[in-house]
Amino acid sequence: MQLPLGKIPIDVLKTVVFKNLGADRREVTVGPAAGVDGAVLDLDDKSLIVSMDPITGAVERIGWLAVNVNANDVATFGVEPAFLFSCIMLPENADSGIVEAICSQMNAAAKDLGIAIVGGHCESTPSLANPIVVGCIMGLTEKGCYVTASAAKAGDKLILTKSAGIEGTAILASDRETELAKALSASTLRNAKNFYRQISVVKDALTAYKTGGVHAMHDPTEGGVAGGIHEMADASGLGVRIFEKAIPVQPETAKICSHFKIDPLQLISSGALLISAEAKSADKIIKNLKQQQIAASIIGEFTEDTDQRLLIRENGAVQAFPRPSSDHLWTALMK
Repeated sequence: MQLPLGKIPIDVLKTVVFKNLGADRREVTVGPAAGVDGAVLDLDDKSLIVSMDPITGAVERIGWLAVNVNANDVATFGVEPAFLFSCIMLPENADSGIVEAICSQMNAAAKDLGIAIVGGHCESTPSLANPIVVGCIMGLTEKGCYVTASAAKAGDKLILTKSAGIEGTAILASDRETELAKALSASTLRNAKNFYRQISVVKDALTAYKTGGVHAMHDPTEGGVAGGIHEMADASGLGVRIFEKAIPVQPETAKICSHFKIDPLQLISSGALLISAEAKSADKIIKNLKQQQIAASIIGEFTEDTDQRLLIRENGAVQAFPRPSSDHLWTALMK
């Protein structure tokens, strides 16, 4: 079976990856699972949240993204990210300037979020075309004081912060700037490149968690909002109804997606946050997010039937909610 670009399919995760997990350790409270972007290790009276992600589809701001994307995964547990390890792999013949650029980006991003960079590895890697940065971030909390992406409940309202396709918009505007400059206005392209400023969901997640009523959170990275919703539903064993007209798509994202003929709902969406919350708490969560200048809206709800994943189109038509086979960022980058 030939694998698609990006995340490997869920059936390969289940039949191969999750069957090769080494020894059992009593400290592992939450281990590898589809749709869950981190582990929980219980250590005496503390829970340690650990998450790891690579940055592979971006060139500009790769160090900055490595910090923020990994910090997002820890924050979706309702826990403040605190410690970072990184692995920086560089193309052959790379010079010290690229090391400085990546490390200075990581330093700035980590300082903004109060994260200590505590270790890692850096090398020049044979046959590598572009830099790859793998980050691993940890956060500490009182034992049991967290949520996971697998605890959504039937009847929960599904809240989305900000909009779809944030990270993909920023990546394409930066890495395909020359091409897009021929199709988009200078102001549209400039605004799209500045979407990087929206990529952190640390404040989104901690605000929602502290409000109360949150059962699960997940940041939609590869596969976009559509992929993230399916991952939450998979992890929680639920179905879902999504209302297309309720999903915000910023004009810059819509124009870039139209140019590359890709779906904004299937475009990598770091910067948005999916929150599954009890219905009576949803409005208060949205109110508190907006007080922090974070846009948020209810885009659907989880249902009991795990086989029923529905998209209600703007015209009222009902169809199966699309599950991305590969992130549409790769579709655009391959053109």
